[in-house]
Amino acid sequence: MTNIDQFESVFKAATKTPFERIPVRTASVILVTDVDAEQTVAFQRRVESFLEEMGERRPQQYCVIAGDQLGSVSGLLDAIRESRADLICTYRNLRIPATEHPYSLGVYVDVMSQVAEAPLLLLPRPEILAERPDLMRNTREVMAVTDHLTGDHRLVSYAAHCTADGGKLFLSHIEDAAIFERYMDAIAKIPSIDTDVARHDLLERLLKDPRDYIRSCRESLAEESRLVVEEVVKLGRRLADYKNMVTDHGIDLLVLHTKDADQLAMHGYAYPLAVELRTVPLFLL
Repeated sequence: MTNIDQFESVFKAATKTPFERIPVRTASVILVTDVDAEQTVAFQRRVESFLEEMGERRPQQYCVIAGDQLGSVSGLLDAIRESRADLICTYRNLRIPATEHPYSLGVYVDVMSQVAEAPLLLLPRPEILAERPDLMRNTREVMAVTDHLTGDHRLVSYAAHCTADGGKLFLSHIEDAAIFERYMDAIAKIPSIDTDVARHDLLERLLKDPRDYIRSCRESLAEESRLVVEEVVKLGRRLADYKNMVTDHGIDLLVLHTKDADQLAMHGYAYPLAVELRTVPLFLL
């Protein structure tokens, strides 16, 4: 390695990405259901209570699309655009018997999560809420989930906004162990690279950047928010680890990305998480 390469490496290693808080607005809400008026009112009350736990003390402006008003997918998208809502609230399997299709989100949610500009708060279905009064009680334990946390100011800002006063915000970054081992297997076949040194230094570098970013988030949020920032940075199996953390920490809300510039389908492992965690509210960006 030349002196120039060494200098460039040291310079890049010293460069850090500081957290920048992005303003979040969720004052106007569009509520989408496929149930009758009575059930819609009950669902709206649960939504209002849940949003209040997030700190939304302002009067909410609600636009409700319910029952027979729920027409075609394109018509629903037009109504969402016209409402100019800051947030969409709904649940899985609209117009589909959820008991017959438990491992899908349904076409309405699939399209809303990809096309609508407003974030989507995906909640347990009304029949589940009717049986489980313990669900959606508060947002004291919130987790931000992404495959690249460093510099994701929008995700962290929304997650912090959703965390109740005095609650915990878990900022997570899990390096995929299978991918890491694949690269290490390739490195092990290159004689000029010391495999043990590469394994140690590469993993340390991969985990240092998100830890530095989380430290910046903690320092910034401490100045303006009454919440505790918890760090989860490790090498592991992303989907399995996130599911375990949701259970182990009693997570009340997951905040994650669903849009991907390179594809029409839902981003990364957001889809399997959204499908499998059917009783956990999800804030989809």
